[in-house]
Amino acid sequence: MDKIDRLLVEALQSDSSRSIAELAEHVGTSTSGCHRRVKSLEAAGLIIGYSAVLDPHRLGLKLQAFVEITLNSQSREAMDRFEQAVGEFDDILECHLMSGNADYILRIAATDLEQFDRIHRECLSRLPGVSSMRSSFAIRTIKRWRGYPTK
Repeated sequence: MDKIDRLLVEALQSDSSRSIAELAEHVGTSTSGCHRRVKSLEAAGLIIGYSAVLDPHRLGLKLQAFVEITLNSQSREAMDRFEQAVGEFDDILECHLMSGNADYILRIAATDLEQFDRIHRECLSRLPGVSSMRSSFAIRTIKRWRGYPTK
């Protein structure tokens, strides 16, 4: 990626609804050149999609939970079963395979503790091969993810 590509990616990460003309003006290139660059970044797999960033509080999702999961076994089959099951539950927003004490960390958003309890009983407790689970709740978000650095 050159300087113009970096500027394009940063602009798209801050507001992916910008038109090609707006992006071209922002990075100082022609509209057709900007369009080619964006398509090239997409084709290379550097840009894998576009999305809207939602405010969880306005959606009523005031509770953010991080759940550490330890499996009974770290065999490929056990991990595959767990990962497939995670994909079936919309209440699990993110799942990360970890090093350290926990095998996985899940991120869950809920309206309140009652809804988290429902998610725990109807979703988390159904995940296969879990030997232990430990939940932590975010008190306040200090920095929100805005995209990967381009440098």
